[in-house]
Amino acid sequence: MSLDRVDPEEVGMSSKQLAGIRQVMESYVDCGKITGLSTLLARKGKVVHFEQVGVMDRESAVPLGDDAIFRIYSMTKSITCTALMTLYEKGRFQLDDPVSKYLPAFGRMKVLEPGMEGDNTQVNAAIPITILHLLTHTAGLTYDFLEDSPVCGMYREAGLFNRADRSLEQLVGELARLPLAFQPGFVWHYSMAIDVLAHLVEVLSNKPFREVLEDTVFKPLEMADTNFFVPEDKKSRIVTMYGLPDLGEQGMTLSRLLEAWESGFNEKIDVSATYPDSNQDSFARGGHGLFSTIDDYLKYCQMLLNGGTLNGNRILGRKTIDLMFMNHLPLSLLPFKVADPPDYGYGFGLGSRVLLNVAESKKPGSVGEYGWAGVAKTYFWVDPKEEIIGILMAQSMMQFETPERELQVMAYAAINE
Repeated sequence: MSLDRVDPEEVGMSSKQLAGIRQVMESYVDCGKITGLSTLLARKGKVVHFEQVGVMDRESAVPLGDDAIFRIYSMTKSITCTALMTLYEKGRFQLDDPVSKYLPAFGRMKVLEPGMEGDNTQVNAAIPITILHLLTHTAGLTYDFLEDSPVCGMYREAGLFNRADRSLEQLVGELARLPLAFQPGFVWHYSMAIDVLAHLVEVLSNKPFREVLEDTVFKPLEMADTNFFVPEDKKSRIVTMYGLPDLGEQGMTLSRLLEAWESGFNEKIDVSATYPDSNQDSFARGGHGLFSTIDDYLKYCQMLLNGGTLNGNRILGRKTIDLMFMNHLPLSLLPFKVADPPDYGYGFGLGSRVLLNVAESKKPGSVGEYGWAGVAKTYFWVDPKEEIIGILMAQSMMQFETPERELQVMAYAAINE
């Protein structure tokens, strides 16, 4: 463990309250919805809770290890944005720069406007897409698993999410060829925007994205188990993925996932076609793709909580961290919504949510808390006011259960000072 583990009372928390977390997490495993869960809580730079329940793989029944490796999916996004902001600090770009200044293909964007009778038309984008639009998911892009625009279907047909053999440059080139789902700046919409930013990192640095992450984040923070692939000698530590059945050529959409969920599923699944664990030079993404451990991600979170530094290595300046984790959305775009219900009480910063109103969020927390989640049930939050970090990791695709909410509630209930 990269941080010292102490009795919770040493940092103003209750051992008795935290002891109840295990029973709650075991209940998710016992009901068969989640195969294994790993949870961690830290406060004031000390670990107060780190436990595993369940197994690595249901068939082998090997207990979930404390060094287990997870596909973290969209928890990749925060790391990508951090790498981008290291270039911001070097004066390579400004947030309001049009992205076409660096990626010319985005200078000719069209927007698909659906007609009343299916007669869709393409019109010119009213304003240029800026780097800030990409960071805040307001660029007008979308994802292929969403269904609220005909553009989502175009993404599925183009195989944007399902072609791991494409390089970032190829992926972003194909993405720029397709119309936007919305006018830039007018809608918050979860999207492949962070993948575009990953390629922007490559252009601005003149280095492969993998190399930039290694140099700016992984090596300085000693995140030895975080990368876009897993070496052969570590593959036994990869947690098996469960949940999503084979949805065939129609692709992964939320409606089909909900239908599958209601019929009951918890199958062992192979996601290597979209999330390869072998070393493929072409595969790197900004919005997903990283493998990591709880301990590695703890190092990353502690760096953020420390204002950009860990163990004498500075990744970002304190004021840059402040800028990243404040709300950048106008009130007209709040609350934003990834899926139902909307994220009440939250704004959005440069790559992750940020808590603006505790009461509206309907769970305990502090104004300024930030974090994000991954589709396979991975989750983190950082609370600068209470100096708390929480991380939960499992491998259950599109799991609608919410152990992360219970973890967060029980963490705050444990504060006794």
